[in-house]
Amino acid sequence: MLTSSSSTKHPTRQQWRILDLVSLIFFGTIFLFFILILTPFGDSMAASGSQYLMTSATGGATRRHHMISLIESGRNVSVEMCDSEVVGVDYMPCEDPNRNRLLSREMNFYRERHCPRLEEKMLCLVPMPVGYNVPIQWPDSLYKIWHENMPYNKIAERKGHQGWMKKEGPHFIFPGGGTMFPDGAVHYIEQLEHYIPISGGVLRTVLDMGCGVASFGGFLLAEDLLTFSFAPRDSHKSQIQFALERGIPAFVLMLGTRRLPFPAFSFDLIHCSRCLIPFTAYNATYFIEVDRLLRPGGYLVISGPPVQWHGLDKDWADLQAVAKALCYESVVVDGNTAIWKKPVDDSCLKTQAQRAFKLCHKSEDPSYAWYYNLKKCVSRLPSVSGKLAVGEIPKWPLRLTKSPSRAARFKNGNVDFESDTRLWERRVSYYKKTLNLKLGTQAVRNVMDMDAFFGGFAAALISDPVWVMNVVPYNKPSTLGVIFDRGLIGVYHDWCEPFSTYPRTYDFIHMGSVGSLIKDPVTGKNRCNIVDVILEIDRILRPEGTFVVRDSPEMIRKIDHVARSVRWESTIHDSEPESNGKERILVATKLLLTLPSSQ
Repeated sequence: MLTSSSSTKHPTRQQWRILDLVSLIFFGTIFLFFILILTPFGDSMAASGSQYLMTSATGGATRRHHMISLIESGRNVSVEMCDSEVVGVDYMPCEDPNRNRLLSREMNFYRERHCPRLEEKMLCLVPMPVGYNVPIQWPDSLYKIWHENMPYNKIAERKGHQGWMKKEGPHFIFPGGGTMFPDGAVHYIEQLEHYIPISGGVLRTVLDMGCGVASFGGFLLAEDLLTFSFAPRDSHKSQIQFALERGIPAFVLMLGTRRLPFPAFSFDLIHCSRCLIPFTAYNATYFIEVDRLLRPGGYLVISGPPVQWHGLDKDWADLQAVAKALCYESVVVDGNTAIWKKPVDDSCLKTQAQRAFKLCHKSEDPSYAWYYNLKKCVSRLPSVSGKLAVGEIPKWPLRLTKSPSRAARFKNGNVDFESDTRLWERRVSYYKKTLNLKLGTQAVRNVMDMDAFFGGFAAALISDPVWVMNVVPYNKPSTLGVIFDRGLIGVYHDWCEPFSTYPRTYDFIHMGSVGSLIKDPVTGKNRCNIVDVILEIDRILRPEGTFVVRDSPEMIRKIDHVARSVRWESTIHDSEPESNGKERILVATKLLLTLPSSQ
């Protein structure tokens, strides 16, 4: 008993060895932790294991924050390619079918934007298709693109007999047809011109709803009409990506429960060719949204169901009744195509509002459209309505440089408009002559300005073979109406969220101050981080495409660190001599990386 009692109070030699081993492991773990955090060896370890850390959606906020800190500090961390089984080559974070199929089908809510939470964002590079080629240049791209850039044959198989697109050898070719214009978009446009002033500069901005591969918008460019084509992500697979690969302005979008992300009274012509939007459903909510977007005196064209369509007599009668109640003038009904003209003022509507549709309250801003639910009231025309109407607004191209009436709604708006135009003329000239950017060459077609203000950057490029997506951040002054008034196009957006486009769809992306895009204007704190913004730019930028950012020297250095982590080639330059000298300019090129799976 005494021996047993003694052995329980004093550890044996074997127990001491176990305790020593535990202590060694404990202190060794602490030592290794500091090695990983404080030395370059730790950075290389982080880089080698970054695939797991960056692609794991369940890794937790702590690991994500640590990896972002390493990247921003320039600690030699390379962002790896996403796991192709998790992230496909056509990945759009806010239009992810795996997430959206769980949402409500009511009014197609599940097909709208639904973005991942910050901690769910993938910290990795979206892969390219095997065999990817630098896109065919404009204007040849209007007629053919590389098949391997988007090896999706579904549209060609289903719509080839209608002239949408066909596969020929290594290319998809686009004859220019459509479901409602099997003889081609050019012939269809010529028919519309009998009733609509398509040529001559009276019309400029067009919205094509449910556009397919956007041949209608593509062939309107010959008439100096700039068409914003949109369609949702659907079973046809990447129709908007086809449009953008062709060099046609396009955007992934669904008319469901929310306003479309455009200001009021922006489009001179709105077109639906078999877009299958139920305009009279839900108390004509969708027609009312079209009315919000259509400029006074503008034209609405609907071809296909339900216009004089067999078996849809009631739907056709309802559509005509809604148009009449909104005081639209019927221009013509030609076969299955109907054309209406919106009144230039709301005097008629005010007399009929008591019987049909009510006007929205005077406090309602008809141009607010970022995650904003559709309204069942009709948008009032602003006090500058007469200067907004088609036929009264200056013709194209005069409207590009003449200060629009909506500019006067901003403090010093007219002065700022003129100075912004001159500023970007100087800057773009410096970009081309001194920085030797590809602007003005056939290598650049699809351009984005991430913080467009009055659209001065886009206006300075008007003679180049480009179109510009002008983005106005949702939390900045709503200048997008001015951009549309001058005959340009764009959308509202929040750069703490992914953009609604497919990967590899822009040749050139321009950004001003990063801080103004990600900071909360009230608290001054960052709502998201630079790494996520740069990864999103990498997703939508084509290989061999260019990214240009202007910012403070400190911010430019930080962006340069991130650029190198995503394997861009970057250089830093002084700003133009006329600038205040506080900004620097980073120019980065996205490389055409070879995927392991293609080797």
